[in-house]
Amino acid sequence: RLDVCTRGFWTPLDRAFTDIRVLHPQAQSNANTSLFQMYRRHENEKKSKYNDRVLQVEKATFTPLVFSTTGGMGNEAARFLKHLAVKLSNKSGQSYSDTVAFMRRRIRFDLLK
Repeated sequence: RLDVCTRGFWTPLDRAFTDIRVLHPQAQSNANTSLFQMYRRHENEKKSKYNDRVLQVEKATFTPLVFSTTGGMGNEAARFLKHLAVKLSNKSGQSYSDTVAFMRRRIRFDLLK
């Protein structure tokens, strides 16, 4: 089950699906793994689970959004948020730096809840 579906996110009129995962880097299962490897492993798990179905059946794109409880994020999530910040800053007229800073801060506070 995918978490979010948007239309026109990456390209006009195309659908984009995302699935969100939050990991805890200090967990026992992550003891001997670097943060980069943790993000990559979780992104690859999500891709292997959903990517083929989304591409073949839904005819859409898939982006796994992996965050950590310490406020970090995987490469795909960072790319997704940057693209979203560009769209929001263009629409609202605010600067890109203010928009992306607000989004990152908001996500970090929401992860702490």
